[in-house]
Amino acid sequence: MQRALGLARRAARRGEVPVGAVLVDEVGRVLAAEHNQSIALCDPTAHAEVLALRKGAAALGNYRLTGTTLYVTLEPCPMCAGAVVWARVSRVVFAAADPRSGALGSVADLSRLEGLNHRPLVEGGLMAEQSAELLRAFFAARR
Repeated sequence: MQRALGLARRAARRGEVPVGAVLVDEVGRVLAAEHNQSIALCDPTAHAEVLALRKGAAALGNYRLTGTTLYVTLEPCPMCAGAVVWARVSRVVFAAADPRSGALGSVADLSRLEGLNHRPLVEGGLMAEQSAELLRAFFAARR
């Protein structure tokens, strides 16, 4: 999560919403590490999680990311949570909950929908205060 927070800080310095994501395999090897780049790439899907999943799939040569863990500094939105499910990520660990658009427990929980063919293990709260403070400072500076 430390690395994801560093990526989130990089995103903030670049004017992006400060979210970082790191995808690791079963032995802890980093497959991908990304931060939000929606503004830079003019791409509404360029969230840290989606970029990390894309890079991780390319590294493994497989769109199925079974056995991986995604560490992310903010609870994934519905788009990112859906991508996690379709990629079959085994585990998601997020820092701060997102009471406005979090889709792994706060507003909705895509990891518990009965009809989906995959349900990742979800853990929240790891380094939550550090991530929340980074987000608060970023948005306060923009007001």
